Amino acid sequence: MPWQSAACCVARRRFATVAPQARIPQTIIEKIVQKYAVDLPEGRQVKAGDYVMLRPEHVMTHDNTGPVIAKYNSIGAKRIASTRQPVFTLDHDVQNKSSKNLAKYANIEAFARKNGVDFFPAGRGIGHQVLVEEGYAFPYTLTVASDSHSNMYGGVGCVGTPIVRTDAAAIWATGKTWWQVPRMVKVELRGHLAPGVTGKDVIVALCGSFNQDEVLNAAIEFTGSGVAGLTVDDRLTIANMTTEWGALVGLFPVDDVLLQWYNTLRNKLELRTFSSAADSSIPVLPEHPRINRRRLDAVRATPLTSDPDAEYSSHLVLDLSTLVPHVSGPNSVKVSTPLPELEAAKIPIQKAYLVSCTNSRVSDIAAAAAVLRGRKVAPGVEFYIAAASSVVQQESERLGDWEALVAGGAKVLPAGCGPCIGLGTGLLEEGETGISATNRNYKGRMGHPKAQAYLASPAVVAASAVKGFIASPDSLDPSALPPVGAPTFTVVSPASQAASPAASSAQPEPLLPAFPATFRGPLLFAPQDNLNTDGIYPGKYTYQDDITLARQAEVVMENYDPAFAQLVATLSQASTRLDARTKEGVVLVAGYNFGTGSSREQAATALKAAGVPLVIAGSFGDIFKRNAINNGLVCIESPELVADLTSAYAKDGKRGAGGRRGELTVNEGLEISVGMADGQMLVKGFEGRERAYTVRPVGASVQELWICGGLEGYILKSIEAEAS
Repeated sequence: MPWQSAACCVARRRFATVAPQARIPQTIIEKIVQKYAVDLPEGRQVKAGDYVMLRPEHVMTHDNTGPVIAKYNSIGAKRIASTRQPVFTLDHDVQNKSSKNLAKYANIEAFARKNGVDFFPAGRGIGHQVLVEEGYAFPYTLTVASDSHSNMYGGVGCVGTPIVRTDAAAIWATGKTWWQVPRMVKVELRGHLAPGVTGKDVIVALCGSFNQDEVLNAAIEFTGSGVAGLTVDDRLTIANMTTEWGALVGLFPVDDVLLQWYNTLRNKLELRTFSSAADSSIPVLPEHPRINRRRLDAVRATPLTSDPDAEYSSHLVLDLSTLVPHVSGPNSVKVSTPLPELEAAKIPIQKAYLVSCTNSRVSDIAAAAAVLRGRKVAPGVEFYIAAASSVVQQESERLGDWEALVAGGAKVLPAGCGPCIGLGTGLLEEGETGISATNRNYKGRMGHPKAQAYLASPAVVAASAVKGFIASPDSLDPSALPPVGAPTFTVVSPASQAASPAASSAQPEPLLPAFPATFRGPLLFAPQDNLNTDGIYPGKYTYQDDITLARQAEVVMENYDPAFAQLVATLSQASTRLDARTKEGVVLVAGYNFGTGSSREQAATALKAAGVPLVIAGSFGDIFKRNAINNGLVCIESPELVADLTSAYAKDGKRGAGGRRGELTVNEGLEISVGMADGQMLVKGFEGRERAYTVRPVGASVQELWICGGLEGYILKSIEAEAS
């Protein structure tokens, strides 16, 4: 197989030696991954940190299917390896009725029909919701999506994790892609929620309470007595926003609550016709291909749980009984405030949103309708609603909740992503404040970078729309809530944790002949943690499929620093090539969790196209790092360099407010060189002298992908090698 060729680097390095006879305790996530891992040595048990080849149950792409088709074609693939794997759902730019977008959608549908791929057109709903409704995300399975919110599948006991466009093309072509199993984190939910407190409040509080990257790039397993009190809709909301919390998986257990939910769903599917046992003249509806008795009986018969001695990198505990409604923001999910505190401030709003895959299900719409029924949206406020799917809207219409919202003045948008991704009608304008039941409130995400965005539950969003300021619904009884303040949360340290090897202990890394021995160039510093993909590459450009690399280079970092692209261009023009083994270019240094956010690979390709061959950060968002590796952009972590640059050049010695002169990108004339074999890094001009650091060199896997121009080139090389 092409993935097992000598050039393959990703899987080979960690698969080597494990005694098959020794039982290794596993978490439920590791057990599910084990089911979908292929090409493992006999007896191999999957653990956190392993690189594995996965053959996922399904792979979902949405509006980005067009670029994936282009990648699939460019790598020379002749047929889809397994037509049951891909699922196409058009959901992001569904308000766009331009001939260009309609042609794009038509081309995607034509490709699906030609290749026998399951296809859901614009208007059917948001892809993640569709995958849950249609059983592509199912208990004890592993389904991936080229979208960062595939974590949502964990709400129904499915390991959902994001991949990127190039990975999707690889799965179409080979059925497989690579994945590094994340570290495992146990999140224990204790107690029960007070009346009026929702799953949205739980995840908003978790993001704000554990906001020091406790779950960054981790796989979360939710446990504890409090889980049973959460509805499936609550679980889907929480799992969905584990993405914003920084995790790669957010898995809830398969319990009686979930199985009863599936029974109800299955009964609805079976009652879609008037067939009955008494009247044989009406044919029985065919069994749903994924949500059916046989498959659910198999789930009940073979339950999966974590082993009692399974290992976790950390154990976080939240007491749900101490939680009051919370609001996230402004413009950061890492800031959460008890609703009563914000309500006292009477923060005026101009827009409210009940949209997205996070909180636009039937129960969410019902909660908002209960607030708005018989009332009107406040003057000067626009309240936008969009169901998570056509099925959701149809059920809400049947219940009368949709009509109540419309009668109250809500403005209807089609089932799709819309304002959540910054597309279509109703975006936040400069100086406006909005409150939303969506999942992200990054600066510029839902409109103008100088707007303010808050996140809250559907009932709070609706109440704020009625009152004109951030407010609680009248039905919320303060006497039934716990005392206002931070919820009770604790960190339980595991008995033993494997420490990450220090960079200084790293062994020299052999270099492949065509890989640069040194990366060298001017150093630019972005003194900002959690610089997200919206900041790196604005969402408004993400689905312009014909945008050139040159144009990507012109808009890179636009939402963070509009002057960045021109600065890089100026510095790049002044650089000179030294020798064949030295890669010249601007080196960007940033804070921690660089590239957090969405799965858009343009965040990586735009930096590379601009002339940035190397990014150094305290840490990286995993999806960005995956995109970077897949596209030949080198990423290296150096907390020490970030700390020194922050102390010397960041305003007040802290990241988050730009440089000492208020500039967003710091250019102090520093020059940096990084040796790729020994990890020796030198920074010249640092406060008038030279400083040395040691970093972990990149391995052969990253080198090989870089040489091939990325994963796309590597797959092409593998296909050609197999054919010959």
